[in-house]
Order: sequence, then structure tokens, then C-alpha cells
Amino acid sequence: MLEVCNIVKEYEFNNEKNRILDNVSFNVADGEILGITGKSGSGKTTILKILRGIEGFDSGYFELDGERIEPDSEKDKLKFLAHTSAIHLQRNFGLWNGPAIENIIRRLNFQIEGNEGLPEPDAFNYDELYEEAMYYMRLVGLEHKAQHSSNLLSGGEKQRLILARQLAAKPRLLLLDEPVTMTGPGTKQEILDVIRNIKKELKIPIIIVSHLPEIHLYLADRVVYLEKGKIVETGEPEKVLKHFLKDIQKQVPLPDKTNDGAIIKVRGLSNRFVLLRVGEVLKFEDLELDINKGEITALIGQSGAGKTTLMKMIEGLRIPKEGEISYLHDGNWLNIVDFTRQRLELRRKMSIMHQEFTLSPHSTIREQLAFKLRLKGERSLDFARQKALELGISDEELDTLYKLTEVAEEEKDKTLREMNLTIEIYSRLFPLITKENVDEHAAEVFEALDLPMSVLDKTPYQISGGEHVRAYIALALVSRPEILMLDEPFGDLDPVTLRDVTNSLKNINKKFGTTIVFVSHHMDFVKEAAHRAILVDNAKIIMDGKPEEVCGKLIEMSHAKYLEHDISELVDN
Repeated sequence: MLEVCNIVKEYEFNNEKNRILDNVSFNVADGEILGITGKSGSGKTTILKILRGIEGFDSGYFELDGERIEPDSEKDKLKFLAHTSAIHLQRNFGLWNGPAIENIIRRLNFQIEGNEGLPEPDAFNYDELYEEAMYYMRLVGLEHKAQHSSNLLSGGEKQRLILARQLAAKPRLLLLDEPVTMTGPGTKQEILDVIRNIKKELKIPIIIVSHLPEIHLYLADRVVYLEKGKIVETGEPEKVLKHFLKDIQKQVPLPDKTNDGAIIKVRGLSNRFVLLRVGEVLKFEDLELDINKGEITALIGQSGAGKTTLMKMIEGLRIPKEGEISYLHDGNWLNIVDFTRQRLELRRKMSIMHQEFTLSPHSTIREQLAFKLRLKGERSLDFARQKALELGISDEELDTLYKLTEVAEEEKDKTLREMNLTIEIYSRLFPLITKENVDEHAAEVFEALDLPMSVLDKTPYQISGGEHVRAYIALALVSRPEILMLDEPFGDLDPVTLRDVTNSLKNINKKFGTTIVFVSHHMDFVKEAAHRAILVDNAKIIMDGKPEEVCGKLIEMSHAKYLEHDISELVDN
């Protein structure tokens, strides 16, 4: 039994106190699943961190199995939490190499030896540890993968193995923080069924934080609705979720398709990729695809199906072994796979948003827009080419530097080191942008995104979660790209904020005719935002058509029972 009473948590930022949790109280019985929902930034994850003992709090207390934890509790109480609770975080892939079951054996051995050393097979207790490890493998539905190498498991199987490792510590409280958000419907269903089985088998209190209503409808016995650190309502899932969604915006109609023909042509695309994180091999063979000008197109499929890899090749960030990826550029078809001087001009017309998007926390929105305009403004390339000539930088090196503006920081830093350059090279190559330039370029985009111009002079900490996301979209759009590429950037948004973003994308498409291509696991988002959906499975296109029908096919392939709950019934508009 878990009892939480009047928990208060405050952070200090810029000498101001910000109350993240405000007298939060609830309880969770043994064998009960409590769901916690609310908008992004409402304090959901902070609660889990406090209950796990990895985050302090200012007042109140909580009790687990009769043991009371207070703000000034001694270290032995925190050790108690470490031994009696387990937390499972999304995108956690920390596993030992070798047979999957050895990950569980190591965890069990930690309880005995204090380290995760692997005992020898002839150790006196090895057989006992193996049998106990098999119990946890069965609990998460992986007994048939016991001897499979952990690095060759699928993403969903890895998630289940990590969950089994947590359970091997014999927790009295299980904390789940968005455990399925960034996975496809099939993987979601696997993990959700495992959580149901854990509830039935172990009968421990379970808390699951998720912004997805369908997850709570499938799993939770009760739901807590949290808003700005306060509990608004606790109760039966459907009733609480209906309250949570009462203020969701109405859908903006999807703009009519323009039928202007193809803007991207993929022909004869072939390559073989090993996905390091999930241990799977993708083999693209002679793939062909057209992306139509002015259309919103979604790429969907199971986790590891090849969607993101295909997107990165289309973006020109991964080079295929064979094939062409051609863009309509100034009336001619330009292959982005091969270097040409025109490729830089093509990159200027594109904008890319990756997974785990973020804004720089300490710069104002204006400063970040100004940097984007330096790189992708109308006169940026002419200026950069002249400066590159003065600095002895070749066209090909300039092309590489330009591409780096669209990749992850780690890859950017590595390539810059290899080129014996630093990030300062961008300030030397590209022109300064004035306040007036930013205002001029931001005005129309901000209007389409329903963002007040006052946001320009604020940092991300000073704006709401919904404004944060729309400001990032503004960053992608401020240079007026013809093509916007989105790789699952909105997977961890609550449905209220996601509706704001969905409406914004449709407004952008209608106002500017922007061609939008996005990858998403979120079926409701795809059906609402896209003109067309393309189903990718095992690096092949297996269906291409109306989003409702293509999403239906993926749900059918995934046996995703949790999606049988119709979320639209919870929304009044």
C-alpha cells in the first residue's frame, strides 16, 4: 500500500520559486494500477522521481508498506526506497550483452553479492538463480528468447527484458514513466499486456504516468488528473479523462490537396542497415516512392520497420548504396545523393525536425530564430560562399557544414572535430540578422501558429508547453521552407497540446502550401493530420492510401487491442 499526503515540491529559477507540486495526495492499493495524466509540465514525472527517492521534496510525506518518508528523512529511508521500488523509463536500453536471461541472473546476483557479476555455471546456486530468472522471463513473455543475445532483441523485447530486470529486484512499488510512448502499436500492446500480467501475478501497487488516454483506459483502475502541480480530479478513468480533454480545441479541417504532382521521387533505393539500438537488420531493395507537392504525408509502421531510416535517406542525411532521391528544384530534378553546388540551395529549401526536439533553454526565441535565419535566409548562401572562398573552405566542405545544421549535436561535434573546425565557424560564414529581420519573418508564421509576438523575447522556461512546441515549429518554418520533414517530434505530447500542434500544421500547409512529411506512431495524429499514409514494414512499402484505411491495416497487423477504445467519445467537440 502506498499513501501520498500533501507533497509539495518547489524549484528555484532566476531567483524565483516555482511550485511544481502543490499539496499532492493520493493512495494506491496492493494490486491496483493508478494512472496519472495531465498536460506536459504538470508535474507527473516529478512525482515518480520523489517516490523513487531520486528527487527531494519540500513538505508532506508518503508511506510505503508503513514506512514513512519525509523531506528530512535519513539516508536509510532513501535506501529503503531504492530497495523496495523500481522505476521504468521510456527509451531505457541499458542491458548487458550475451544471452538475455543472463541480464536477470546478474540482477538476482546483485541481491546476494552486491554487484552484477555473472556467477559461473558450476556455482552452487547457479541452477537456482537460473530457475528464478526464468520465472521473470515468463512473467514478461520472453521465456522463448532466454538464450537469444540481448543486443539482437527487438526494441519491444528489450523494453520487456529491462522490465524483468526491475522486477527481479522484488520491488514493493512499480513506477512506470511513459513506458510505451515512442513505440509502434504492436510493441505497445506487448508491453501493456505484460503490465497487466505483472498486476495479476505480483499484486503490488503500480503507478503509470502517460499522456495517452487509451493507455489509461486499457490499464488503469483509477486515474489522477494533474494540472499545474495540483490534483484536479481522481476517479474512474473514463470520467477523469473526459474532464482532462474538455478544453481540447476543435479540429481545423484538413486543407484540400493541391494535386501539383511530385516534388520528391525515390527510385531504385537499395541498402542494408543494422539498427544498433534494436539489433535488427533492415534491407531496402529497389524501393520506389513519390512525395507530392503541397501534400501532408505520414510514414507509419511498427517499431524498427524502417520509417526513420527511410526518412533520413530522403532527407539526404544517410546515403543509400544504390538508387536516386530526386527533388524538384527550380524546374529540374536534382539528386540529393550526389554532391553538387545546387545541393546547398536544395537544403536551404528544406527544414527538418527530429525526435526529442528541444529549444536552447537559455536563449530567447528571437535569438534562436535569428540563428536559423542566418543559416537559411534568402541571402545566406551567397554570403557563405563568398566567406568560404576567403577562408579557404571548398564547396564540398561548405555542403558538409550546411548538412550538419540538421543532425544531432553528437554527430555535428564529431564531424567538426574531424574537419579541425569548431561551432564558431558558422558565425564567420553566415550573415548577421537584425531584430527587424526576425520580426518581419516571424510575423506571418506566428500568426499561422497562433503564437503571440511577445513570445519572441522570452526563453523556453517562460512559455507554456504548447507555446514551446509551436515555437519550435516556428523555428523550422521561419526561413519559409518548401518542405518540412518531421521524425516523430510530437510523440510525447499530451492530447490537448497535440491538437494545438495538429491544427497548426494544417494551417501552415494551407497558408504557405508547405509539403510536409512526418513519421509517427500516433494513429489519431496520423488520421487527423495527413492527406495520405504510407505503411512501411521490414523496409518495404506494403500499403499507400487514405490514412484511415492504412492506419486500420497497421492496427490489424499489430493486434492492438488497446486501440479499441475510441478516444473521440471522450471529446465533446
